Amino acid sequence: MDLTVVAYVIYLLVSVGLTVWVARTLSRNGRIFLGDVLRGNEKLADAVNHLLVVGFYLVNLGFVALYLNTDGAIESPRVVFEAVSAKLGVVLLVLGALHLGNVFVLNKFRRRGAMEREQVPPVAPQGWTTHGAPSVPPAGA
Repeated sequence: MDLTVVAYVIYLLVSVGLTVWVARTLSRNGRIFLGDVLRGNEKLADAVNHLLVVGFYLVNLGFVALYLNTDGAIESPRVVFEAVSAKLGVVLLVLGALHLGNVFVLNKFRRRGAMEREQVPPVAPQGWTTHGAPSVPPAGA
């Protein structure tokens, strides 16, 4: 068997396996984060989580497929390991960048939601004052 094909098979098996593992991990743990971002709306959190996972799969597996090609001939087992490790390193960097991008965007949503929650007064107003009147009761009252 051609060593280039061996390198391709190893690369595809490991990169697809890593993609599935990372997607499941992000989905499971990200759901809790999304629940907080979306203020407890569980159905919306599940839907957004699913859409993010599908997008993650599409982008990452598309990148894995496009990055499959090898420029030079692979003639020894050493070159197989070098080629596969270089390709997997790039795939891992892309996975990490996608993850950090998702966390950054979701954190922006979370902060915006927290700011909106802080704008609502914690207690309803309890009375009215007239303009220009002192707000401190007179002494001895």
